[in-house]
Amino acid sequence: MVFESFSEANSALLWATFAIALVMGAVVNKTNFCTMGAVSDAVNMGDWGRMRAWFFAIAVALLGVTVLEASSLADPGNAFPPYRMGQLIWAENLLGGLIFGIGMTLASGCGNKTLIRIGGGNIKSIMVFLIIGVIAYFMVNPLPGSDQTLMSLLFFDWIRPLAIDMGGPQDLGSVLAGESAGSARLWIGIVLSVLLLAFVLKSAEFRGSFDNVLGGLVVGAAVLAAWYVSSNVMIQYEDWGDEVTVSARAFLDPVESRWDMAEAAREDWAADKPDMASMSPQSFTFINPMGQSLGYAAKGFDRAALSFGVIAVFGIIIGSFIWAIISKGFRIEWFSSVRDFVNHFIGAIMMGFGGVLAMGCTIGQGITGVSTLAIGSIITLVAIILGSALTMKVQYYKLVYEEEASFVKALVAGLCDMKLLPNGLRKLDKV
Repeated sequence: MVFESFSEANSALLWATFAIALVMGAVVNKTNFCTMGAVSDAVNMGDWGRMRAWFFAIAVALLGVTVLEASSLADPGNAFPPYRMGQLIWAENLLGGLIFGIGMTLASGCGNKTLIRIGGGNIKSIMVFLIIGVIAYFMVNPLPGSDQTLMSLLFFDWIRPLAIDMGGPQDLGSVLAGESAGSARLWIGIVLSVLLLAFVLKSAEFRGSFDNVLGGLVVGAAVLAAWYVSSNVMIQYEDWGDEVTVSARAFLDPVESRWDMAEAAREDWAADKPDMASMSPQSFTFINPMGQSLGYAAKGFDRAALSFGVIAVFGIIIGSFIWAIISKGFRIEWFSSVRDFVNHFIGAIMMGFGGVLAMGCTIGQGITGVSTLAIGSIITLVAIILGSALTMKVQYYKLVYEEEASFVKALVAGLCDMKLLPNGLRKLDKV
């Protein structure tokens, strides 16, 4: 997809992103695709239907990205966020994932589910969105009257030194095969996708659930489609004769927001690759884009602040709203109690911090990041599931045992249930 001007190419990218997000929002609402719900069903009821839908989405995205990259139709190696960066920030992936998993459980859903609920009329999700957005924004942007971000103030100095220099990209193909990373990624991606598909499709119950199959298929395909579009929208310069990939990363930093092809922009983009200046391809993630969306509003809805992430947020909400109206499922919802409000408030704070620290959410790392085979994304996915599952275990034990169950006792019992601690350490009988 080659365009004559940057403006045309950017418009095509944003409209395509909006269309993909619109479909994704409608289908997720219709099928009740929910990653927090998937963990809840598996932990509390032993029902793996929605978990299989999540894994199905991962398999579809992973297989698709693997094939597209092998065919030079997607470029996850130059993605934003930089999933395959040489620094494995494992402590941030682990801690951020745990915090995010706890937060999404308290707030009744991940970032994507928050947007879906807003479209369906859930007013409390608007509060969650605003809190996540403010924290996400100031995690990467200076606080008012300061040159410090929340990330630099609270985390950077002690957690970033724990990062491991991988000496190259951190994806499984590069780590295991070095110079033969390209072919290794292809085979690793195919094998892992087939294994995931085998696990998912061996369940007759899953195969018979239209909504679970549709939800997983569409979410995975949406992630794949965004990778393809953001990797292949290009500009043809008459004076240079080369093609330049356009991506939303240009609009994350006002200094890089070039809406006309000024010479300064050309020099910036071509600094490292004079013949092929490439912006960053990307796909769906929702925590940092919530911060971008508030930044877009704060700038008076200036078009220069309109990015891939902002468009994705709006597309999901509107798609969900359209389905809610069509299905007559639009319902205004508010907090059921003070405790419900507190849980959502705390959960939103944790999702804001955890999502940015881990560099993504259940979709951004759990599907988009994992589709690149990045080790950090896999760590984050496991940490999110663990954080969410443990929170549910603690809540359940405290509900059953009431005053007898302290937080520590409930936590230990939950860890024992998950076989992460010896059963002899538990103080509460298994329930």
